[in-house]
Amino acid sequence: MTIDFEKMGGLVPAIIQDADTKNVLMLGFMNEEAYKKTVETGKVTFWSRTRQTLWTKGETSGNFLNLVSMDIDCDNDTLLVKVHPIGPTCHKGTDTCWGETNQKPAISFLSELQDFIEKRYQEMPEGSYTTKLFRDGVNKMAQKVGEEALETVIEATNGDDEHLVYEASDMIYHLLVLLTSKGLRIENIAEELHRRHDPEWDAKRRKAKAAGEMK
Repeated sequence: MTIDFEKMGGLVPAIIQDADTKNVLMLGFMNEEAYKKTVETGKVTFWSRTRQTLWTKGETSGNFLNLVSMDIDCDNDTLLVKVHPIGPTCHKGTDTCWGETNQKPAISFLSELQDFIEKRYQEMPEGSYTTKLFRDGVNKMAQKVGEEALETVIEATNGDDEHLVYEASDMIYHLLVLLTSKGLRIENIAEELHRRHDPEWDAKRRKAKAAGEMK
């Protein structure tokens, strides 16, 4: 990786991003020495333009930025530094230097949950309900999705919100198990829904159906 430190008088901006949440945490500056120390120690180090010295984030607070990766932009003069932060990043005690909360969107847990289900599929540990579902086969898994869908409908029409969320969660879990057994991901569903979000999707579908290109 070739970094152009000369363009800004020996410094390059370093955008700090949480490797997991993808949120931007702060912006700092590195010179070549700070860059090398970051690589060597695995803890993000900057050049302080105010104090004219190196400083490792967290050296006094303990809130280190543990290095995951570094990438250079297309002009070779800006770094994207992906990290695992220990504690809040900002000296004011907030997660980011913009006062934002550094959390993953709750919806991203669906992907994490399927990762866990896939691990169950690979390892098939004894005593696991998920293992039992896989061993019962696709027909049984599909039946469970249908049963949980029916329970969801019942709660939607005759129950309350708390039980609706509970039953919908059961349905989605069993759907993830079924998708995993078929080699599919929840992201495949998201991609299909995104495709349908195209304003032209329905017109294209109708045209293809009329031409006999789809059922």
